[in-house]
Amino acid sequence: MRIVLDTNVFVSGVFFGGLPAKILEAWHDGRVMLVLSAEILNEYRRVGQKLSARFPAGDLEPSLALLAAQADFVLARALDEPVCEDPDDDKFIACAIAGKCDIVVSGDAMLLQVSGYRGIRVESPRRFVDGYLDKGT
Repeated sequence: MRIVLDTNVFVSGVFFGGLPAKILEAWHDGRVMLVLSAEILNEYRRVGQKLSARFPAGDLEPSLALLAAQADFVLARALDEPVCEDPDDDKFIACAIAGKCDIVVSGDAMLLQVSGYRGIRVESPRRFVDGYLDKGT
């Protein structure tokens, strides 16, 4: 299964654990394939650096290096029209379209509101883990 992770899910999984970490573990185990664009990777890095300043015990760099080696990078064109209330979130939908993904995993309420756009589901980490990972699909 090919998925896109919103920044909040990726960074939370690295720094804080919980359900986002379970999703990252599924990626490490090869149960899901993470798809991302350079724009998303840059946002992961930018947000991770800010969190590293606040939480020095957390280290995003090994996860970013693993992403660079194992994630499926796509060239995501900007959407023809704004989709999300926060236009900065459109990059996740654009990446899902370019990467032929069915799911974006996000805890962002504005991104969750556009679930269904062009057949792409936006699922919360809880819903994704319960609906896909814990069922083994």
